[in-house]
Amino acid sequence: MAEILQQTLDNGLTVMLEPMPHLPSASFELLIPMGSATDPRGLEGSAAVLRDWLFRGAGERTSRQLSDALDELGVRRGGHASVEHTTFSASMLADVLRPALGLFADAVQRPHLLDSEFEPAKALALQELASLDDNPVQRVFVALSEQYFASGHGRSPYGSHQALTAMTAEQVRQDYAQRVSPQGAILAVAGGITWDELLTAVEASLGSWQGPPPAPLEVKLHPARAHHLPAETAQVQIGVAYRGVAPGEPGYYEYALATAVLSSGMSSRLFSEVREKRGLVYAVAAVNRAVRGLGYTLGYAGTTAERADETLQVLLYELQRLSQGVSGEELARARTGILSQLVMQGESSGARAGALARDTFLFGQPRTLMELRRLIEQVELDTLNAFLATQTETAFTITTLGPKALSA
Repeated sequence: MAEILQQTLDNGLTVMLEPMPHLPSASFELLIPMGSATDPRGLEGSAAVLRDWLFRGAGERTSRQLSDALDELGVRRGGHASVEHTTFSASMLADVLRPALGLFADAVQRPHLLDSEFEPAKALALQELASLDDNPVQRVFVALSEQYFASGHGRSPYGSHQALTAMTAEQVRQDYAQRVSPQGAILAVAGGITWDELLTAVEASLGSWQGPPPAPLEVKLHPARAHHLPAETAQVQIGVAYRGVAPGEPGYYEYALATAVLSSGMSSRLFSEVREKRGLVYAVAAVNRAVRGLGYTLGYAGTTAERADETLQVLLYELQRLSQGVSGEELARARTGILSQLVMQGESSGARAGALARDTFLFGQPRTLMELRRLIEQVELDTLNAFLATQTETAFTITTLGPKALSA
């Protein structure tokens, strides 16, 4: 596996490349530290609006011309606004990376931000917010974040209906000037391109980009508590949040393997104990999440109203029982699952570009696949169980959605 090359430009933009010379394609992800956690008060949802509005005309091209130019290059594009950052991603043939990057550079540096294009961008954000009404699982996790975080990290990336409806084009233009900046931004590239080719393209398109530094953001949590969202539904959605291990902290890889024991395939504990043995749920899972300075775990179960109280009790029991340790067979299955995911990630330039950007944002540096493999493989059973013995979490924040509040 090739070495990851990186450099921080004078304007604060960090550029990195994982060469994949066997690929005729390339992908990049531009990560800007602008998310819902730092949306200005009263403008909740501004990052989501900007992510779309920036591409509705930029440089010398109208919205239609910009879209056509990307299509003519064969660029597959995406991205999203999340809690701490907004991403813009693209995959293409390697020989058109330079012009494709130039079009994205226009969007972040020279967007038109026309009034006539603002309302459609805002309408799209409102539609995405309204889609939560048809997605009870997503609704429960949005509410769970609000209950778990006392800082801006608890804000929904979808924004609020009140703020989205009231925000004006001029307010969001001012927000653009403050938060769309190269300082703290990351451009991660993977694929069949050389380092010299990439630096030449970046200097030409983004070397003159300027902007203020991102605002500092401290993570704060509410005390653990239970919260219920009344809903006339046949099912009950249960979400649980609790502290995990932050990226870079001792025990991070042990914790990743332990969570995989809990929830990774049909042999995992939650699937076998909660779903298969007891038949309590139609879906159950646990996943690790992180923001800068904090790692946390989200647990989920979907069940019927009649069995919701029992489901919550069993779910919490299994989460706590993990501190008693795992077996060698469980560790082997969890390790194989994670390593398999790494192999599949290594086959996709888009997956690698996204992983490099996220790693650099959270860890302060990217991780190669070989490094990740070594760190996962070196965790032994005794080491893992000794670590788990110190993880006796009892402070669970719980959010439920359904006909009635639960007893726990």
